[in-house]
Amino acid sequence: MDDEPANDEETPGKRANRELIELLNELRVALPGVQVLFAFLLTIPFSQGFRRLDAGDRRVYFAAVVATAAATLCLIAPTAHHRLRFRSGVKEHLLNVANVFAIVGLVLLAFAVTAVTWLITDVIYPGTLPGVVAGVMAGAFVVTWFLVPFLYRQGRTPEAGERDEDDDG
Repeated sequence: MDDEPANDEETPGKRANRELIELLNELRVALPGVQVLFAFLLTIPFSQGFRRLDAGDRRVYFAAVVATAAATLCLIAPTAHHRLRFRSGVKEHLLNVANVFAIVGLVLLAFAVTAVTWLITDVIYPGTLPGVVAGVMAGAFVVTWFLVPFLYRQGRTPEAGERDEDDDG
């Protein structure tokens, strides 16, 4: 969510409305991925190949299922909270709580996707490769989802038509 006002005339109420819309739109991007992963995971125990998984693979599978279910819970929670507290004057508090749920949901989703990647790689190529692939995947999630956002320059984003002083072009 953008901490800067969209324009100088934006009131705190308008800002909260805009930020809530932004958050809900972001959740609309994450939720289909979680739902597809969860559906995929729910079908696996009913396939013939599931019986061939060893105890370690089953534990990783179960961890992926639980993480995906928890990610679903966290990513849908802001919508449920908004609906239950609609027009009750708690929008700023809702935004703070929803932001935490969204971040926790993304962490759980990253873990679940990494676990599923490890499991699939282990079934296809047992040995050390699953750990390497899962480590690279986990690292990619940490860097792209959780570290890169902190590399953005501080300061206000220029309005359309304004020239950035550091921009040579």
